[in-house]
This record gives sequence, C-alpha cells and structure tokens, in this order.
Amino acid sequence: MTTKTLPTLSMQQKNLLLEATRTIAPHWPLDKLIAVNPLWSLVDKPFDDISDELSALAGIKTYMSNETYRAWFDEGKISHHCLTKAAEHYGLNEQDALLEHLSQANNLPDSWRNIADLADQQRPANKMSWHDEITHQVSQFCAAHYQQQSPTLRQQNIDNELDLYSHWLEVTNEDKGLSIVMGEAKLTKFFHNLPADKDALFALAIEELALDDQTLSFFAKALLLDINGWSSYLAYLNWSNGENNDNLAKEDHVESLLAIKMAWELVVWRYLKHTAPALLSAINTKWMAQKQAIPNLIQAHKDALITSKVWALALEYSEQKSLSQTLTTEPARNTTQTRPELQAIFCIDVRSEVFRRALEKQSTTIQTLGFAGFFGLPIEYKAKDSHYVRPQLPGLLQAAITVTESDSDKGHVHHQQKEARWYRWGHAAPAAFSMVESMGWWYAFKMFKQILFSKRQEHPANRLAPNTHWQLSQQGVLLTDQDKAHLAKGILDTIKLTTYAPIVMLVGHGSHTSNNLHAAGLECGACGGQSGEVNVRVLASLLNDHKVRALLNDMGMEIPSDTQFVPALHNTTTDHLTCFDQTKDAKPIDRKIMDWFEKAQFLAQQERAAKLDTALLDASDKQRSKAFTKRANDWSQVNPEWGLANNHSFIIAPRQKTRHLDLKGRSFLHDYDPQNDPDFAILERILTAPMLVTHWINMQYNLSVTDNFKFGCGNKVLHNAVGGNIGVFEGNGGDLRIGLSMQSLNDCQKWMHTPVRLAVYVTAPKSTIEKIAAKHDIVKHLIDNDWLYLFQWEDNKVARFYQQEWHAEK
Repeated sequence: MTTKTLPTLSMQQKNLLLEATRTIAPHWPLDKLIAVNPLWSLVDKPFDDISDELSALAGIKTYMSNETYRAWFDEGKISHHCLTKAAEHYGLNEQDALLEHLSQANNLPDSWRNIADLADQQRPANKMSWHDEITHQVSQFCAAHYQQQSPTLRQQNIDNELDLYSHWLEVTNEDKGLSIVMGEAKLTKFFHNLPADKDALFALAIEELALDDQTLSFFAKALLLDINGWSSYLAYLNWSNGENNDNLAKEDHVESLLAIKMAWELVVWRYLKHTAPALLSAINTKWMAQKQAIPNLIQAHKDALITSKVWALALEYSEQKSLSQTLTTEPARNTTQTRPELQAIFCIDVRSEVFRRALEKQSTTIQTLGFAGFFGLPIEYKAKDSHYVRPQLPGLLQAAITVTESDSDKGHVHHQQKEARWYRWGHAAPAAFSMVESMGWWYAFKMFKQILFSKRQEHPANRLAPNTHWQLSQQGVLLTDQDKAHLAKGILDTIKLTTYAPIVMLVGHGSHTSNNLHAAGLECGACGGQSGEVNVRVLASLLNDHKVRALLNDMGMEIPSDTQFVPALHNTTTDHLTCFDQTKDAKPIDRKIMDWFEKAQFLAQQERAAKLDTALLDASDKQRSKAFTKRANDWSQVNPEWGLANNHSFIIAPRQKTRHLDLKGRSFLHDYDPQNDPDFAILERILTAPMLVTHWINMQYNLSVTDNFKFGCGNKVLHNAVGGNIGVFEGNGGDLRIGLSMQSLNDCQKWMHTPVRLAVYVTAPKSTIEKIAAKHDIVKHLIDNDWLYLFQWEDNKVARFYQQEWHAEK
C-alpha cells in the first residue's frame, strides 16, 4: 500500500501568502489606542485602485452613498463648479444629464465569495450559517488565546512553541460542540485530518481548492479582510514584537490567522464533498467561474464606483476651495512685538485650535504655537516602584529614554498602588460580576452614589504626585546633565522660539471621560494614546533646571533668566486648562494670566456647546462650565466630546498667518517659519512624522464613516471588552471591532465628520517641497497616489503639488 505524497509549499506561494499578510495595517489595543489609517499598508498604490479592489474583495466601502452626496449637494456643501470639475477629472462630460446620472443609486456587483459564503447560499434557513459560525469560533478562540488576564497561560504557550494555529487545531479537535451548533454530524473528525504545520496546510488547501498564483493572492487577502478586526490586532502584535525583539516575534500572528481561516475553508470543502457531493459540485462550478473572472470582477466594481468617486472628489474640491479662499482673501494682521507677555505651546491637535483662538483673543501680548504633542521627548513612563510602563510618544517610534518619579511622596505611591489593584479588580471583564457579587450592597451604594453625585474617574497611573521630580535613564543608565542639555537643545532647535516670554506654557492635552473603553483614543495620539501630562512635566523640569539652563546658554541657547517654563494640561472634554506645580522656588503665575485662561475656557466651551448641546448656549459661563464637567463625569454619556471629528486640513506655517482666522476646529496647526530653517531639516521632519500622524487620524475618521462595519466599531452601548485591553466585541461575539463608534461620528441626525482626504498647506519654497517628496518614498506615495493633497501656501497664493508637478488652484 502506497502512502500519498503530501504537496509542498513553493517559495513563490509562500511569498504570495506573506504579501497578503502584510497588506493588513496594525490596530493598537485599548490602553494604547491611537488613530491608524486601516489601509496604511496599501498606500504605495493609488487610492482609487485600492478602493476598487477592496470593494471587489470584501464589499468594503471607501465612499459614501450617492444619496448622501446628493443631499450634501442640495445643502450647498458641494458646489456645482466643483462637481463639474470632478466629473471632468473622471472623463464624465455630459453636462446636461450629469446631475441626474450622478444621483442614481449605487448598483454594485457582488463581491468575492469564499467557500463558506458559497456554501451558505444553498444552506437551509434553519441551520447556522457557515460564515457566522466560523467568524464566531475563530474570534472567540483568538480572544481566549491572546487574553491578557492570564499571563501564565500566555507564557506557557510561548514556552511550548504553541503558535495560534497549532493551539487552535488542538482545541478544535476536542470541540464536539461544533457538530451540534452547525447541525452537521461528524464535522469534528474533518479537523483531525488537518496538518499540524501551517505550510503543509497551505500547500494542501492550494492543491485541493485549485488555487493558481493570482487566485491565491486574492483569496488570502479576502480571508483576512473577512476577519479584519483580529487581522489588524495581530498585525499590531507582529509590529510591536518586531520592534521589541519579543519572544513572540518568531511567530507571524497574521499568517497563523490566515492558516486558521484557510483550514476552515478546506474543512467545509471536504465535508460537503463527503456528505453532499451534488451541492459541492454546484459550489465548485461557481468557484471555478469566480476564480477565472477576478480581473473582470475588479473592473466591474471600478465601473460601478465611478459616480461615487466623482461625488467624493467634488466634496473635497469644495472643502479645499472654501479653505483656500479663507487663507488667501483675509490678509494676516501685523502682530509684531518685542517680547510676548505669555507664550503657550500647544499640540497640533485640531481641538487645540479652538482654545488657542479663544486665548489669543484675550490679549495681543499672547503668542500661541503648535508643536507635536509629545514635545519631541522619546520617552516611556515607568510608574514609581512599579513594573507598569507605557509609551509617551507616537506609535511608530520606539522610546529611547525611561522617565520615572525620583523622589515622589511614598504615601502617595502606596495609595496609588492600592487604588491600581482595586481598579484592576473592578475593571477586569472576567472579574466585574464576581466583584459586585462579593461586595454586595456596598458596591451597589457606590454605583448609586456615582449616578447621583458623579465625580471624575481615571486610571491610578495618571494621578501623579505634586512637585514630582524626574529621573531620566537610557538602558538603565541615568542621563547626565550634559545629556539632558543636549536633549533639551534638540527640542528647542525644532520649536525655534526666536524670543522667550517671562512665562512659557508647555500645554499637553488629555481627555476626561467615564466608563469609556475607547478613552485612550481621545487622549494625545502623539503620546501613544496617553495624556501629555508626563511629557510637559518632564520637559519643564529639564528647561527649568539651573544646571541644564547653564549648559544650554553655553551651547548658544540664550534663555532669559526670568523665563519660567510652566507645564499645563488642556482637558479637551471640558476645555479646562490646569497648570501644574513646579519647584518650591518657582514664581506663582500672575492672576491676570489665570483670568485669561478662564475667559478662554468660557469662549471655547461656548463654541463647542453648539455641537454638543445647544441648550447650553443660553446658560451662563459658570453654568455651562459645570455642565461640561458633569458630561465628562457621567458614565452614561456616549459622546462627552466629538474628538477630532470633522478634521480636514494640516497647516504648516507661522501662526501669524492664521491667527486672525476662524478655522472652526478642523485644522491641525504646526508652527513653521522657513526663515528659521535654513537647511529645511525641520520641514523634512514635519512632512515625515506629524504629517503621517495627521493622515492616520484623518483616514481613521473617514473610513469609520464610509464603512463602520469594517473600519468602525458600531454601537458603543453594546461594547464588551475583550481580553482586558485587546479591543471590543459589539455584543458577545463576531469579529473584533476596530476604529470609531457611531456615537463618535453621528449625532443621530447627521454625520459630525465629513469624509474628505487631508489637505496639507505648507509655507515653504516649491523646490524644497519637491526635494523632500523625492527623497522619501512614503511622502511621495501619499501625495502622488491621492491619499492626501499637498499645497504650497505663499504670497497669498495656493498651488497643488501632484505627480511631480505644480498646479495653480483656480
């Protein structure tokens, strides 16, 4: 008796599978949640082409419906001129019938169908869907495998070299419930015949499902997009493990997930071949036809999406025309002065624009600036006498310096550790019910008290002791005063202050919400989804240090002796600005300055009230301020703030060019003056770092609106935490949900975010912009593949840089 030789995986096939896994962008866990472009791994291709392919692959929507665009046209949000211009761009020139043609409903052809989907088309209505059960089983298993409440089990899996696929196969082989749930006797035995090795599994599936190279690539991508939430989280694990050289780096987690999905496809195929050969024959006919028609399928979706593309482009043209007119028709006012009375450096976050504008109205002696919210500090924060560590810098960067409190109050530390243990017990999903049951009526009283007399809830690690002194180390070695001075000089060289006020505020930002699993998403993205408090405290302590200040002066950084750097935090939910205590010999902040902050707070709250609760518009300043705090403390409040919704532009220019403008909280503002950047190194850093971050934020909001099922997380009222901080389920199962909830995007009557690609306006020479784009592929891809728009804004004129050419805006 001869033994059948098992197929082997060729290098070409292996590369195609790996290529498919690398098309998935990472999504950060809840405790480090930052905005990400879900299509980041695909920006080397044109946006329109990716839209066509994703629509064909998985029915993914990157545009709104034609009905929505038509409604925006009727409201005046899209101009007829811009609609005509967009139509001409796509070759639609029938002017008379254009509007009627574009207003027809989207009639998209069917998307690709996996084996399980084809089987479901013939499945009796009284039986569980193959697709739904596969998603549920794989998703629940991933949650159990990666859940963070059992580090012992997770370490055991590492030690035993039990990767995701091997662990899944081991558990599934013992799961008799699958046959019962699916109503398919002996289904489980078909898992027993699967190879234990991933590559062997791939080779077997490729042979039995007759997958050529083109189909294999398409099929693999479709399988991963079918469970995109878990694919994205596992892409994050791959990224973080590679960055940290973690033991888990030996496993490609996304590849393991692909193996599980392909194993299920093979099992369904084999099971139907054994139990329903006639049904499989019908499925195979569709399967073969579908495989041969992949190019035609993509073309069909491309043709069907043309009207949506015209509408989307017309909307972007309309928004850009409006902003360009604002930037070029209102001349900047002369705000030249010898020395400001107050300087306040804010994060570039769009929410800062509202508060900065309100603060500047208080006095012409106030100067505000925009800078990346982590203030250039490559740090991670380690809580005092604790193993707790968190990043305080952008997600794409790795911390080089560890900061911790050096001599904080021991009683405070002990109290926070006790609070952290209580917080962990009460907020861990598996323990929540047992905690309430154990504490009985006492906890019920606490819950009742929180409802009637709500107060701020925050993670204990965010409660820093007053008058904290900081210890900075690199790879366990403390930084010297010289090291600190070089670190501070690098930051000041980038901020480029030409003069120093007596008070220089370093204003980080943070959010204030209760009972919000996505709270980190409202914090500072540049600080790794954390409050910016640590960063501003550390930087202020460096710049106020007498030894560091003396060394800076020796390096040519002439900071006046009366200049005091004051750390502060802008609460984006309530618009309160808190100044933190510094050293004992620090001068108290003048009452006049504190009054400026309070008046700015009232103005900002009044502006935000129009979007949050119009009833607050008629309230007094004090009443409105209390109402904002009450909203933030309310654990039933689903939208305490709108976050970065409706962002649409990134302006890289001196503040005096925009100080007189109302940008409506829609623009990221980064101070930049080409006169202070002779070698344009600062501009290069801005275009290769902050611009990427703003693009990520913009695309996360856009795609969460256009396809909330794939790239958003649905109804936050139904959310349940998965594995501690991994992510959320909507309800008790289904795929892991990523992106933004509907409550962060829609007020139940209208969209609060307009999905338009980011428009970047740069005040710099054209030749410099050209050189930077040519030097960095990622910048070139974003510009030339239509993932964002880049404009030069100089001499009251705007010109677009695209495909290596300049185009004057009309």
